[in-house]
Amino acid sequence: MSQADIEQVRLPRRRDAQERRDKLIAAAQREFAVRGVDASLEKIARDAGVAIGTLYRHFPTRLDLLLAAFEPRLQEFLDGAKKALERDDPWEGFVCYLENLFGMQAGDRGFNDFLSRRFPGHANTERIHDQMCRQIQDVLTRAQNAGVARPDITQGDIVNLIWSNGRIIDATRAAAPNAWRRYLYLMLDAYRAERAHPIPEPPMTDEQLYDAMVQLNERE
Repeated sequence: MSQADIEQVRLPRRRDAQERRDKLIAAAQREFAVRGVDASLEKIARDAGVAIGTLYRHFPTRLDLLLAAFEPRLQEFLDGAKKALERDDPWEGFVCYLENLFGMQAGDRGFNDFLSRRFPGHANTERIHDQMCRQIQDVLTRAQNAGVARPDITQGDIVNLIWSNGRIIDATRAAAPNAWRRYLYLMLDAYRAERAHPIPEPPMTDEQLYDAMVQLNERE
């Protein structure tokens, strides 16, 4: 068999493999959005019309599938964060960042789970979470340096707000799907520098925050 004949055989196989991969990603995006990151991989495979073994050949671990499924959402989120940092007004940038973040939480339960947890031992998820944490710190520090956000807010306070918002979204998804915006703006008022009062409890350390995100993942 000539090299040309071999390539004619390979090309349909490659197309078939790409089609199966694309179907798996589309099924995963739908299922993760509704069920969260712990959605059944068996159901995802069935919805894509393939065997579970085919899923694992394309995506050896759940996190590999998560990253492939969330890639467009993650890029949308990171692009929105970049625009928030480019706002001339630091407070508007801070508000824009959080509204973009929470709006994306509200639209996708799996993405909400991904934002809320840490997955130690997986380099790509750690890199993405580290990048998100840097963005949180940058947008917060910019507002604090301008004197518009209270100086004692920490990155951990923002992550706690992400957790709280996730529960609000779950509780109100059917009855009042935009309720999260009310509570975001109530918290934003509490974050303004002119509203600051002493807080009796110190902020979480970076180590405590990381451990809490890992433990949340292990409990779910």
